[in-house]
Amino acid sequence: MVDEGAKDKLKGKAKEAVGKMTGDRRKQAEGKTDQAKGQAKDAMGSAEERAKGMKDSLRRDEH
Repeated sequence: MVDEGAKDKLKGKAKEAVGKMTGDRRKQAEGKTDQAKGQAKDAMGSAEERAKGMKDSLRRDEH
Protein backbone atom coordinates (compact mmCIF):
# COMPACT_ATOMS: atom_id res chain seq x y z
CA MET A 1 0.00 0.00 0.00
CA VAL A 2 1.26 3.45 -0.88
CA ASP A 3 1.61 5.92 1.98
CA GLU A 4 -1.02 8.61 1.41
CA GLY A 5 1.19 11.36 2.81
CA ALA A 6 4.07 10.43 0.53
CA LYS A 7 1.73 10.26 -2.45
CA ASP A 8 0.44 13.79 -1.76
CA LYS A 9 3.97 15.14 -1.30
CA LEU A 10 5.12 13.58 -4.58
CA LYS A 11 2.07 14.89 -6.44
CA GLY A 12 2.69 18.31 -4.94
CA LYS A 13 6.33 18.38 -5.99
CA ALA A 14 5.32 17.47 -9.54
CA LYS A 15 2.65 20.20 -9.67
CA GLU A 16 5.05 22.76 -8.27
CA ALA A 17 7.71 21.82 -10.83
CA VAL A 18 5.22 22.07 -13.71
CA GLY A 19 4.07 25.41 -12.36
CA LYS A 20 7.63 26.71 -12.24
CA MET A 21 8.38 25.50 -15.78
CA THR A 22 5.23 27.07 -17.22
CA GLY A 23 5.17 30.18 -15.05
CA ASP A 24 1.80 29.14 -13.59
CA ARG A 25 1.79 30.54 -10.06
CA ARG A 26 -1.55 28.89 -9.28
CA LYS A 27 -0.15 25.44 -10.14
CA GLN A 28 2.89 26.18 -7.98
CA ALA A 29 0.63 27.12 -5.07
CA GLU A 30 -1.46 23.96 -5.56
CA GLY A 31 1.75 21.95 -5.46
CA LYS A 32 2.86 23.54 -2.22
CA THR A 33 -0.60 22.94 -0.74
CA ASP A 34 -0.49 19.27 -1.73
CA GLN A 35 2.94 18.94 -0.13
CA ALA A 36 1.68 20.50 3.09
CA LYS A 37 -1.31 18.15 3.05
CA GLY A 38 1.08 15.20 2.69
CA GLN A 39 3.17 16.40 5.61
CA ALA A 40 0.05 16.75 7.73
CA LYS A 41 -1.02 13.21 6.87
CA ASP A 42 2.44 11.93 7.81
CA ALA A 43 2.27 13.78 11.13
CA MET A 44 -1.17 12.37 11.89
CA GLY A 45 0.01 8.87 11.08
CA SER A 46 3.00 9.28 13.37
CA ALA A 47 0.81 10.58 16.18
CA GLU A 48 -1.59 7.66 15.76
CA GLU A 49 1.30 5.19 15.89
CA ARG A 50 2.70 6.81 19.05
CA ALA A 51 -0.74 6.74 20.68
CA LYS A 52 -1.15 3.07 19.79
CA GLY A 53 2.29 2.33 21.20
CA MET A 54 1.44 4.08 24.47
CA LYS A 55 -1.86 2.22 24.69
CA ASP A 56 -0.10 -1.11 24.13
CA SER A 57 2.54 -0.18 26.70
CA LEU A 58 -0.07 0.69 29.30
CA ARG A 59 -1.92 -2.52 28.58
CA ARG A 60 1.28 -4.55 29.20
CA ASP A 61 1.93 -2.66 32.45
CA GLU A 62 -1.50 -3.66 33.78
CA HIS A 63 -0.70 -7.38 33.63
